[in-house]
Amino acid sequence: MIFHLETAKSQHCGCSPILCCSKNGYCGANDDYCFSGCQSGPCRKSREPLDRIVTQQFFDRIISQANNNCGGKRFYTRDSFLEAANTTSDFNSSTTRLEIAAMFAHFTHETEHFCYIEEVNGSSRDYCDENNRQYPCAPGKNYYGRGPFLLSWNYNYGPCGQSLGLDLLRQPELVGSSPTVAFRTGLWFWINSVRPVLSQGFGATIRAINRMECNGGNPGAVNARVEYYTEYCKQLGVIKPVANNTC
Repeated sequence: MIFHLETAKSQHCGCSPILCCSKNGYCGANDDYCFSGCQSGPCRKSREPLDRIVTQQFFDRIISQANNNCGGKRFYTRDSFLEAANTTSDFNSSTTRLEIAAMFAHFTHETEHFCYIEEVNGSSRDYCDENNRQYPCAPGKNYYGRGPFLLSWNYNYGPCGQSLGLDLLRQPELVGSSPTVAFRTGLWFWINSVRPVLSQGFGATIRAINRMECNGGNPGAVNARVEYYTEYCKQLGVIKPVANNTC
């Protein structure tokens, strides 16, 4: 069975175009808003499991564009993403096709179609904030970008590891050695730093991930992210918001 999103006739709920207006007139993104009684926005005809959104075909369309010699092509898998999502509280029950389109647009840009597991030449850079006493750098460890969002710096590895029940300060290499851990770190970053601004439009998610690209800093990167997002919205059968796509 194939599920589709539909946009119901607006009844003056006043929600962002990427949020649902519930039967009681409140804005939100999970099934309480987008399922039974949904008035407007990306309403759903039925509860939709994540594996019906992120199909093997959708994932393969992305990773097939990576070069065959890319390490990520033999590392990232749809199953590892779903496994990571299943261990992430409140992700499966509240995500939408539009959110997946946004998330995978950024995954695609950051990793070049899941080509890269780690930041290119990252080991030559210093990502230790020695002034951060809460999450001190472990001797001999480097916190360069790893995973689908290129998690960087000790002040990100520390709280991320705490949330996942892993000691990523002492073992940051875990992110680059386990695809499930890599995706779990990506979901941690998404939920804590990106999802809170998703209702403001795709442009706000770009700024949350890499604000240096915005305001003319790197228009090529911004345009690439928007193009991926637009394409994935089409592939997933959702209506792309008409405003606030760039930063």
